[in-house]
Amino acid sequence: MKQFETILKKYWGYSKFRPLQLEIIQSVTSGKDTLGLMPTGGGKSITFQVAGLSKEGICIVVTPLIALMKDQVDALRNKNIKALAIYSGMNYREIDIAYDNCMFGDVKFLYISPERLKTDMFREKIRNMNVNLLAIDEAHCISQWGYDFRPSYMEIIAVREVLPQVPILALTATATPDVVSDIQNKLGFKVHNVLQKSFERKNLTYIVKQKEDKLGYILNICKKIKGAGIVYVKTRKQTKEIALALREMGIYADFYHAGLDANTRTVKQDAWMKAPNMVMISTNAFGMGIDKPNVRFVLHLDMPESLEAYFQEAGRAGRDELEAFAVLLYNKKDIANIKANFTKKFPDYKYIKQVYEALANYYQIEVGAAKGNVYDFFIDDFCKKFKLEIVKTYNSIKILEDEGYIVLSEAAETKSRVKFKLERDHLYKFQVENRQFDAFIKLLLRTYPGIFTEYCIVSEEQLAKKVQSETELVVKYLIALAKLGIISYYKAKQNPLIVYTEERLPTESLLFSYKDIELRKQRNEDRLQAMIRYVTTETKCRSLQLLEYFGETNKMRCGNCDVCRKRNEIGVNTLTFDYIVDDLKRIIGSQSASIQEILSQTSQNETDVISVINYLLDHKKIAYTGAARLVWNT
Repeated sequence: MKQFETILKKYWGYSKFRPLQLEIIQSVTSGKDTLGLMPTGGGKSITFQVAGLSKEGICIVVTPLIALMKDQVDALRNKNIKALAIYSGMNYREIDIAYDNCMFGDVKFLYISPERLKTDMFREKIRNMNVNLLAIDEAHCISQWGYDFRPSYMEIIAVREVLPQVPILALTATATPDVVSDIQNKLGFKVHNVLQKSFERKNLTYIVKQKEDKLGYILNICKKIKGAGIVYVKTRKQTKEIALALREMGIYADFYHAGLDANTRTVKQDAWMKAPNMVMISTNAFGMGIDKPNVRFVLHLDMPESLEAYFQEAGRAGRDELEAFAVLLYNKKDIANIKANFTKKFPDYKYIKQVYEALANYYQIEVGAAKGNVYDFFIDDFCKKFKLEIVKTYNSIKILEDEGYIVLSEAAETKSRVKFKLERDHLYKFQVENRQFDAFIKLLLRTYPGIFTEYCIVSEEQLAKKVQSETELVVKYLIALAKLGIISYYKAKQNPLIVYTEERLPTESLLFSYKDIELRKQRNEDRLQAMIRYVTTETKCRSLQLLEYFGETNKMRCGNCDVCRKRNEIGVNTLTFDYIVDDLKRIIGSQSASIQEILSQTSQNETDVISVINYLLDHKKIAYTGAARLVWNT
């Protein structure tokens, strides 16, 4: 144990671990496969980082979040810990060098995106690495019953066959009991071993409000709750509109979304981290991996699609364990919209096949080709070209991903940049002596006039279209010229990417696991209904609803959420209230009864019973029948 605390102090400056961190580290370093369930902000990354540093060799970290991967690699390097990342969008040479450094250097952490697990190159290279730990971040992604299933995670079990003696540490912040079990089965745990921190956040007050004037309420919250906050919205357009509106009203606010360039996002994120009272209006692109302890509130302008997503995002408030608030606004229109969007989440199979065919045409991919190839993906341009609906198309691509045909990768950090390294005279001489590059160099010069004096942002795809060629050929020319010292070339790290995990098939040969898709659809619908129940239920503690959803029972109500505060107003304590409700369910759960009949069948105080009945009537849990008799609403 002393060794782990020494590592923690040396690299992170902490004298002791947070709850459950040490237990997880001790478990996995003793050779046990371990699943750690820790809520957002619980310090999951330190568990595998300390464990990896405590043993000789390298820790392989599987994570689907490129931005988080890069942030953690940078953070480790800043502590003089050698770490590398391999993900879609890197070229072959970059990947090969990274693997060599892992095999022959003293690299301690290799972060890798899940779609790389299937490659022959990865499987072969890890045989020659001294791997001490396999860490699986966002482990719920391996379960078809989880809210963010990624089929590439299913390759982890094959990796285990290559590394049979290496223990696994799986980590997640959100998993229901059936997903917890599924994770361990899918990862091939020798013995089920779950270490779990309670999902209860006693310092976090959950509030749900039905509001038409949402902007007015946001302004009220920003003025009432002093300190930093996050307001989550659905669209990029909303982020800017609301931030500007709040600024006009005197609130220190800014906006953030994935469409901003990397430098702008970094500047905004750094400003928010340093400011004690800035409010960030953002899509769900903001907050992942950010550890700002003094966030006083997280407000959702719209309903998330699942309680898993809501709990994770709301959990970014109050990490310093001081009082904080998680506020969710909704109205009837929101519920109608979220139901309508659900119908688009599972397009018909004809439309999915149409999208698959369109992708092949978009990239001019022949049948039998493209396995392992990576392509920039611009969904707006793609949908416009083929006259497709953006939402249905995105969801079709996600189903194709679930079925293992392609992967849609998140945006990386920068766009491709090119600058000539030679003077004009020397370049002309090179063109004369190397005629095979002449036409391509002229294309660059015509397209980017300032390319001699500064780095120019280039689009390999647009260059290919200009000369009616393939994007891969343009990339090859750029790489070749870079190797020859003619240009400096930095490949794109911003655009979302399409990765073909299998060769392109004839569209009529596409196979779908119809039963699994229908089960996933049902699970999605169940999660949606749970989300709707959470916002519309006005008689059960918000915290209890969340805890029971994640499998924690026998907890006390929080006493602070909007539901509990209303219940507190009737002057009946929690235990008495629950006893009376149990009696009412027994008496009028299946038949009606008058108030006098109810009072005669319960031993509780008459005044308390009347107060609870009035409360339940107000919240439509019970109702009067035509004969002035009460009945429980089902």
